[in-house]
Amino acid sequence: MMVDAQRVRCVDPHWKPLFLDYLYVAFTNALAFSPTDTMPITRAAKMLMLVEASISFVTIALVVSRAINVI
Repeated sequence: MMVDAQRVRCVDPHWKPLFLDYLYVAFTNALAFSPTDTMPITRAAKMLMLVEASISFVTIALVVSRAINVI
């Protein structure tokens, strides 16, 4: 769970995140290597964001190393 809905009063009580909500968080996390506007609250969310940032870092490192190797 990314947002503590009990603390936020402007959220519809029946609102649930959809795929695009998770995609947005993953995209901003991959670009910044940190949570940008959404802070993970649960340990599972923190671990998922850590794994996603790690995969992004490894992917960028592989692309850069390949580009340097081609030169």
